[in-house]
Amino acid sequence: MTSNDRADWPARLSAVHRVVDGVRIATLHGEIDYDETDILRQALLPEGQPVLPVVADMSGVTFLDSSGINVLLRISQQVSRLRIAAPTESVRRVLALVGADTVIDCHPTVEDALHA
Repeated sequence: MTSNDRADWPARLSAVHRVVDGVRIATLHGEIDYDETDILRQALLPEGQPVLPVVADMSGVTFLDSSGINVLLRISQQVSRLRIAAPTESVRRVLALVGADTVIDCHPTVEDALHA
């Protein structure tokens, strides 16, 4: 395997989602970069499932680059509401740096995001 052949590498992002009171909660763990954007997109807006408001639990996200931010911004335009819950300090800093936190509401906990 060459250093450029990432198809055989394990994903650095894991995501699970569940629906609570008509809101999809996507719990994310790991790094979000270009190679992981499909996992992020599927967690927030699963193909073949109803479009619902989304809470992205980012308490386990250790890295977020511009590719991930672009997915978040696109998804926020496709769902009725996208909220970010419990972003880590590094994620919160990146979102603030690019101004994404002015477009997507950020909340300290999943519970706060659900009731916002």
